[in-house]
Amino acid sequence: MREGDADALVARRGRGFTNVSDMRERGRVSTPMLRRLADADTFRSLAQDRRQALWDVRRLPDDDLLPLFAAAEARELGEEPESHLPGMPLGEHVAADYQTARLSLKAHPMQILRPVFAAERILSCQQTTELKDGHWARTAGIVLVRQRPGNGKAIFITLEDETGVTNALLWARTFEKFRAQVMGARLLLIEGRVQKSKEGVTHLMGARVIDRSMELERLSEDHVVETQLTRADEIKHRQHPRGPKGPDGMFVHPRNVRVLPKSRDFH
Repeated sequence: MREGDADALVARRGRGFTNVSDMRERGRVSTPMLRRLADADTFRSLAQDRRQALWDVRRLPDDDLLPLFAAAEARELGEEPESHLPGMPLGEHVAADYQTARLSLKAHPMQILRPVFAAERILSCQQTTELKDGHWARTAGIVLVRQRPGNGKAIFITLEDETGVTNALLWARTFEKFRAQVMGARLLLIEGRVQKSKEGVTHLMGARVIDRSMELERLSEDHVVETQLTRADEIKHRQHPRGPKGPDGMFVHPRNVRVLPKSRDFH
């Protein structure tokens, strides 16, 4: 949304909008923009769930109506049976938040997926931090950062979940063995031994790395969570993942697919 359009909308707001139709009329917001706002869950302040707001927006007449249908632009929508839409599960809300606003204040993706990993006895970041030196651990999380210091002998990976972060370290030989997983995953499972320094700093010395990015698809049935790579993530001869199909039946190019926020990586 352009800053000028947002400022104009605020200027026309007055004491607040009452519903979607009121925002369109007084706020002079186009239908496509209303759909984007509803998709980003911005109508919650009007006590409307994301799904209900999207439904109400789609009931509005198009912006470019012919004069014959001008009556449809009346302020009040026509009588229509009340639609009792099922509420969106928390996982779908989180996926939609990340795809529209690049963050979510409702929950962390790993919080939704915790039962999946707990069933496999995979520890959270906090549980890994609380282990004693030398203990074997299996920890999974969203990849925040990949770093490779100048000498290149070690690679540092920061994983995040709903409990905190885990700093993992891979030696160069281990990294080369699991290069595809390390550079291509958004959700990583790292297995290794806990190492604690005298200062109490905890590292997970990675011995095995598993790409668990496909688990992100469990967040939502409606919002496809694609894990598009940055150039820094590219590995040799990697093929672009195929996204959803467009209206013509062809696969949408990866750059057009909405994604989870990218990690910060070394080049």
